[in-house]
Amino acid sequence: MTPRTRTKASLLRASVAAAMAACSLATQAQAATATTAPPVTASATSPLSLRQAFDAAWARQPEAMALQARRDAARAQQSAAKAWTPEPAALELSTKTDRLGSNQGAREFEVGVAVPLWLPGERSSSAALADAEGAATESRATAAQLRVAATVREAWWQWQRARIEVGTARDQLENARVIAADVARRAKAGDLARADQHQTDGAVASAQASLAQAEAGLAAARQHLRALAGAAPASSGAAMTDVGSALAEPAPDAAAADLQSHAALQELKDRATVAERIVALTATQSRANPELMLASTRDRGARGDASQQTITLGIRIPFGAGPRFDVRSANARAEATEMQAQLALERERLTAEGEAARVRVESSRTQLLAVERRAQLARESRGFFDKSFRLGETDLPTRLRIEAEAAEAERQAARTRIELAAAISAWRQALGLLPQ
Repeated sequence: MTPRTRTKASLLRASVAAAMAACSLATQAQAATATTAPPVTASATSPLSLRQAFDAAWARQPEAMALQARRDAARAQQSAAKAWTPEPAALELSTKTDRLGSNQGAREFEVGVAVPLWLPGERSSSAALADAEGAATESRATAAQLRVAATVREAWWQWQRARIEVGTARDQLENARVIAADVARRAKAGDLARADQHQTDGAVASAQASLAQAEAGLAAARQHLRALAGAAPASSGAAMTDVGSALAEPAPDAAAADLQSHAALQELKDRATVAERIVALTATQSRANPELMLASTRDRGARGDASQQTITLGIRIPFGAGPRFDVRSANARAEATEMQAQLALERERLTAEGEAARVRVESSRTQLLAVERRAQLARESRGFFDKSFRLGETDLPTRLRIEAEAAEAERQAARTRIELAAAISAWRQALGLLPQ
């Protein structure tokens, strides 16, 4: 075999080995991709609405999980308040003998029942307190729902803002690439300088960096929403074009009525009612509960004597509680006073918050009209300058500046639509309305 033939054979073997290695690597890459690729779940691809995100987040809350048990406790308390006795009856058993002393055969057996009795007015006060506790359980759950709704709304609109940023960044990148391609073609033909092509390439790189930053923000907002709702919204899909119309704006004349039934106010009202019922119940519990005792005694005086049967009926009346009663009564009155003061402050705060939210919605609507007008003008100007740039009547820096202004106007218009929807959502939150 000549050296030239030997060289050709070596090259052929090397080529075959390289091809086999490439096929093996491709097979391994496909297998690894099939193994490590995360499964596409319905929650990752299906759209997630604000109401669905709230429902999912509320189902994960400790208050929701313990709500049924609290309702059972409230019903049990109501049943206990309707019972005939404040405490269960007690069975008393006793025996007496002289076997360890004189051992004359004396014996005595006693069987009795002690029944606690309600104090005057205690039963009705206990029933009223049980009803107030039941109502407070429901209002406490509704207030917890409203707090969860505030957190979900904030995360939801932050995600929408991130989606807008990604959408506008992608549009800006696409437009920059179109301009860069046009400039590269004209630079190759000799109509533009290499410096112009460098400027457009720099604009493309800047747009790519902005897109990467926006996508990072979108991923963070998406994961935050996933941590709340337990399911991530769809990562793809067009952003909402008219989010303001997607939310039902509360009627101005219904704002006052909604404020009266606000969940936070209702919770404080029920807590104040519970405190007042505790004051009324404590006033009736100035002493421990009396006890009615009924006992049967069978005794024998000595060995050989006939056994005697007797019936004992008695009542046990404790003395007044004294300072202990004063402590309970003072604490109950202090709690009731605190609840009433907190209720007044909360009503004023919610009124101011609702008015501020309403003004913010009106301001957002005015701002949206202005930025949409600006975006329209910027789009028209971009068309004019694009045409003049293609005809060579406008220089590249002016074209890039007009493109940046148009992109900023589009981003501001899209973000203002989101801010309007967020303002309407915040207004509904201030009025105590849950997501629809």
